Amino acid sequence: MKKGLGHLLVTRQEKFAFMKQNTTRFPVEMMSRALGVSRSGYYKWLKFSCTKTREIELNEEIKAAFERSNRRYGSPRVWLALSKTGTGKMVSVATIARRMQYLRLVARPTRRFVHTTDSDHKLPVCPNLLERNFAVEKVNTVWVSDITYIPTDAGWRYLTVILDLADRSVVGWTLSRTLHARHTVIETLNQAIQRRSIKPYSGLMFHSDRGIQYACDDFREILTCYGITQSMSRKGNCWDNAVAESFFKTIKTEELNRQKLLKSASLNSLIFKYIEGWYNTKRIHSSLKGLTPWEAFYEKTANLAA
Repeated sequence: MKKGLGHLLVTRQEKFAFMKQNTTRFPVEMMSRALGVSRSGYYKWLKFSCTKTREIELNEEIKAAFERSNRRYGSPRVWLALSKTGTGKMVSVATIARRMQYLRLVARPTRRFVHTTDSDHKLPVCPNLLERNFAVEKVNTVWVSDITYIPTDAGWRYLTVILDLADRSVVGWTLSRTLHARHTVIETLNQAIQRRSIKPYSGLMFHSDRGIQYACDDFREILTCYGITQSMSRKGNCWDNAVAESFFKTIKTEELNRQKLLKSASLNSLIFKYIEGWYNTKRIHSSLKGLTPWEAFYEKTANLAA
C-alpha cells in the first residue's frame, strides 16, 4: 500500500484526506505507518479540517439567510433565522456578526426619520391611555397607527398603517394621494376592522399621535360605533407611538429607500409585496422571540382557543 500511494499522495494534507476517507476500511495506525505520517498529526489535522468545514457550512447558511431576507437582515435577525434551523443555538450573535463582516454582508443603512404629523389644530385630543405599554399578549386588544409621506416621481404619496401590538401584524394599510382623513385613516380603519372581523365593544384600544386625521369627527364616529377606546400620544413625543414609527423606519430601510426615486404607478404593488408578502408572513421579529407576525397570530389565537 505504501509503495502505490507514495506516487499518488504527495502532501501531508493529501495523505490525511486519504486516511479520513478510508477510516472504515483500514485502521488509522496502519494507514499512518504506510503513509509515513503520525497519528497525532492526523488527529490534529482532522480537528482543524472539521472546524474549517463547519466554518464553510456556517458561512453558507449565513449567506442563505441573508439572501432570503432580500439582503435586509442584520446579524441579530440572521441569528434568529438560523435559530429556527438549530444553527443559531450553536453560535452567538457576535459570531454571526463577525462572519457577516468577513463575508461583507451589510444590511441596508437607515436614513433620518422625518415626521409629518399635523397636530396644530383645535380639535379635542385624547389622553395617552397606552402609556408605552407595547407588550400585549392578546390580539385585537391594542392597535397603533401612523401616517408617513413617500416621495415619488409624481409627487407625494401617503402611507397609513395600523398594527396589532400583540403580533405586530399590519392589519390595515392604505396608500393615498392626499392626507384627507377619508382617504387615509378612515379607509385603513375600515379595512382593519373587516380583516380582523372586529365586533362592536370587543375591548379594543386604538392609539395614534395627535394628527388632525385621528382627531376629526368622521374618524371618531367609527371608533364610537365599535366602542373602540381612543388613545393619543403626548404632544411632540414620538416615543409614545414607537411601534408604528418603527414600522415606517423598517419599510423605508428595507424596501423604499433602495430606489432613488420611486415610481408612483408601481408603488402600491411594491408596498403590497413588502407588507403582505414579506413583513406579515416572513419577517422575523425580536419582540416576538423570532416569530413572524403570522406565526405569532396563530400561536396567540391557538392559546386562547385552548
